[in-house]
Formats: sequence, C-alpha cells, structure tokens
Amino acid sequence: MASDGGDTDPLPHAKYPELAKNFDTHNNYVSLPRREAFRIEYWALEEAKLRRMPPEAEFSRRIILVVGGGSGIGRSTALKLAAGGAHLMIADLNAESAAETAKLCAKYDKEAVASCALDLRDRASMAAALKATVTQFGGIDGVINTAAVFIPPDANGELTDQNWRLTLDINVTGNYYLAKEAQAIFQKQGLTGSIVLTSSANAVVPKRGSESYDVSKAAVNHLIGELAVGMAPLVRVNGIAPATVVAGSTMFPRDRVISSLKKYNLAANDDESTETLRDRLAQFYASRTLLREPILPDHCADAIVFLASDRSARTTGNVIPVDAGLADAFLR
Repeated sequence: MASDGGDTDPLPHAKYPELAKNFDTHNNYVSLPRREAFRIEYWALEEAKLRRMPPEAEFSRRIILVVGGGSGIGRSTALKLAAGGAHLMIADLNAESAAETAKLCAKYDKEAVASCALDLRDRASMAAALKATVTQFGGIDGVINTAAVFIPPDANGELTDQNWRLTLDINVTGNYYLAKEAQAIFQKQGLTGSIVLTSSANAVVPKRGSESYDVSKAAVNHLIGELAVGMAPLVRVNGIAPATVVAGSTMFPRDRVISSLKKYNLAANDDESTETLRDRLAQFYASRTLLREPILPDHCADAIVFLASDRSARTTGNVIPVDAGLADAFLR
C-alpha cells in the first residue's frame, strides 16, 4: 500500500489514529499489521464463501466399509451412502462384483470409493479389509454387513453337518469377528462409530427346511444386543430384519427360484426369464404380508442408512423389521 511520501503523523491508513502505530513503513510503502492482513485476506472473504456454500451432505467426511456390497441390499446401500457424500470401501467375497459397485458409486465422487475382497469365513481377511479402508481414507466411521449365506437342504430335507457349520460360521461368527476387528480400530481412534448388521424375519419365525439359516439369524439378533452392550458408549450397534428379498439377491439363483415356485404350486416354465420367475416369487411372498408389497433392496438400504446416520444417534441394540408386515414375526 503506497503512501504519499510525506511525513504524515499519524499515518492515515489506520481506521483510527491510535492504531497507526501498528503499521510499518518502508520508503513510500506502508504495510498492514499482520492481524489486519489476516482478517482482510481470510475471514471476511471466507465467511462470505461459507455463507454461499451448499449445506454439507449427510455423510460427508464419513468413512464406511460396506460388506456384501457387490449385489442386492449391499449395493443399494452403497449407492445411497455414496449419494450422501460418504467415502466407501466396498467389500465382497466376489471382488469383481465389489469393483462393479464401486464403479457405480464413482459417479458421485471417484476419489471417494474403493473396493476389496472380504471372506466372512476368514478373520484375517476382515482385518485386511478394515486396514485397507483406513489406509485408503485415513480412518473408519462405520461398518455395514449385508452378506450372509443360505444353503437349502437336500432332496430329503436334510442339511449336511458341513453346511450347518458353514452357515453359522458365516452368518454368526463372521459378524462377531468383523465387529471385534472394527472395535479395535474404533478404540484406537477414540471416535464414535456405528455398526449395522443384517438379520432376518426368519430369526423369529421357525420354518421347516431352513433351520440353520433361521437359527443363525436368531443368533445375529442376540449378537446385536451383546455387541451394543460391549461396545458402548463409543460405538452404536443396530440391525435390520428383512423379509425375503428376491430381487437382486445372490441367494436366489434361477434353480432356487424354480424350486421355491414349485414348492408353492406356482408356474415355473423353463422358457421364462429368471427375472420373470423372481418377480412371481416375490409377489407370492408379498401376498403373505399385511402391506401386500414385495421387499426390494432399496427398502432395506433405507433402513440401514438411517441406522448408520446421525438421525439414529440415540439408537443402539435395536433391530428394525423391513418385512411389509409379517404378523408371525411380530415381537412377542
């Protein structure tokens, strides 16, 4: 800031004469005090910028690992979180499917999404996925698991010992190890976090032919409560309990859909597309609910996103049904 070269005293550059002593001169230049320069350079302009900025997205600066994100409920959840500004690690047993979901999420922010493989039978695999998340994005704020396995019985209605153990290993022990590995990171960070697991309406409705799956989901319900107690007050742990979700589910390959349709004496023609058959089965399941509407992945994802968000900041140890109203599954 140039002066007029005179010996004016006090300098006229100060707003008030008593502040002139804070200005420095060099030949015919007068420099602002550092505090004044800072205020001019930053505060007023930055304040104006902040006022003009749109409100921050719900999940901005949140880092979330989505397990089972390669398809179905997990993919729908990842897309909703990405739209909400989250940084995501998409994990799935099928690494290619996880990468496909990551590519879909990249339309919101390609720098805010990555993918990796994760095997719920392998605790080291879970630890590696969590480490990859922290390495990629600098920490972790939430863990969501939508992955599970359903192994139908054989033609005689029996399940092998191996498949019984496999169902419980993935659906129960896998969730436990995943939560414990995440807990270690949450504790090291010293920051609050959220875990959302996926149970099922089957957890409270005994049925023939799905004993291992039903028992595993009943255990998940109880595990959610146990984890909520053990991880409080730092981490909230909740879950959802969907009724049967046919659309987009890897649990319903064509052969299982046809088998289920025949079980309920519904048409299942070989020349019909898999999607047509899936829709027919979904409509049948919907007919047994109070709302008479099929459960879609997006419906489950909406509940998961709610539980992962600050909108449920005072909720832990709970399981939200997403079943269109199954009276048999009402809590007793």
